[in-house]
Amino acid sequence: MERLIRSTRRGVPSTGVRSRAHRLGVAIVGTAAVAAALVAFAVAPAAAPASIGEDVGLSLERLQRIGQLVQRYIDERQIAGAVTLVARSGRTAHFEATGMMDAEAKTPMRKDGVFRMASMTKPVTGVAILMLMEEGTLRLTDPVSRFIPEFKNTTIAMPKAAPARLAAASGAQGQQQASEPEIYTVPAAREITVRDLLTHTAGLQSGGAGTREGGRIAPRKPSGTLATWVAQLGAVPLDFQPGTQWRYSGLAGIDVLGRIVEVVSGLTFDQFLRQRIFDPLGMKDTGFFPLDAHAPRIVTLYRRTPGRLDRQDTPDWLATRTFFSGGGGLWSTAQDYAQFAQMLANGGAWNGSRLLSPRSVDLMSSNHTGDLYAQSNPEGTRKGMGFGLTVEVVLDPITANRRVSAGSFGWDGAFGTHFWVDRKERLTAMILIQQAMNAQLNRDFENAVMQAIVQ
Repeated sequence: MERLIRSTRRGVPSTGVRSRAHRLGVAIVGTAAVAAALVAFAVAPAAAPASIGEDVGLSLERLQRIGQLVQRYIDERQIAGAVTLVARSGRTAHFEATGMMDAEAKTPMRKDGVFRMASMTKPVTGVAILMLMEEGTLRLTDPVSRFIPEFKNTTIAMPKAAPARLAAASGAQGQQQASEPEIYTVPAAREITVRDLLTHTAGLQSGGAGTREGGRIAPRKPSGTLATWVAQLGAVPLDFQPGTQWRYSGLAGIDVLGRIVEVVSGLTFDQFLRQRIFDPLGMKDTGFFPLDAHAPRIVTLYRRTPGRLDRQDTPDWLATRTFFSGGGGLWSTAQDYAQFAQMLANGGAWNGSRLLSPRSVDLMSSNHTGDLYAQSNPEGTRKGMGFGLTVEVVLDPITANRRVSAGSFGWDGAFGTHFWVDRKERLTAMILIQQAMNAQLNRDFENAVMQAIVQ
């Protein structure tokens, strides 16, 4: 069966690059192991998941509304196609590919389509950290400097001049100052911790004044590595005092966690994920870049514009074979990521392997940020929500206007991937597209899944 490289390199597919699996030390999963993984999680197309729906309390008739919903979005040219998957009690009840994976070539979407998972990589990184926590090799309260000394003397970026004063400056020099506000720094009240990074409360590259300075101090190079970039990040001023705000660190914060995994485990980040998570769960098609042989299965990336979809190249930050980004670097399939989600739904165990204890999954899916997450959105769309360890948590479904159970948790990706775990309903679900994240589609999909539960 075809595989993704999960080795010391990654990047976008290229027809001019041949597999170097042996040279890169790729561990090939045997056909017997793959078969066992498929049997354990009845997601193979031949399993006829529709026959399972009623056995696990889902209406077959109502599950059809998921495909109807996706088709409406396709007809409105909001998306080109999607793969949707719903599992309950460890059994797949819905698994469909709808629309096109390449609209120009009129290539139908495939159930085994390979997607850029973007920030759905983050929960995988979170699980890696929790595994090391359980082993006693790190604590959530540990300062990052324990593992990366460059973070010892962190500072906070403060604006040096008000925008009004900058706007009043004249001449070319004044225009440059207006576009690049000056800052000064003050010492951080405390060091940032592992928990700060997991919860996006560290202020590292989260869109403020320090982020702008970080682009100069520590430019992120796709040809680089976690080790080189993360060391440079230690000199970047934070956007705010640690623990005082929730502001999303799209790449840097979780990439630092990936580097911590490397330091603690002695493995490169991709090796740790392969050996400790992907192989045990049977995630045969997940890795940091696809093989050439997978090119026919890679879903085309689109940019949504009014009334049409424009083809888009894989962005530079993802087009790399050396930088294993815990913040957004994984490529995967619905079938593969379902194994990961099911492990969380089961309290840390799946496919004969236990990655975490149930208590650690509880810890991951608890609110660690108080009101900071709910208050971080001026539009109020995060009311009733909290944030756990790399995952969003539904605290009050009514206040949040969400159709999922209280305690449900999950996350999205910038290219439209979305999943959640509902342990009360013993349910996992995901929708994978390759356009910019569509929050309304995600909410409509959640509704279509939850209305199908009849027992």
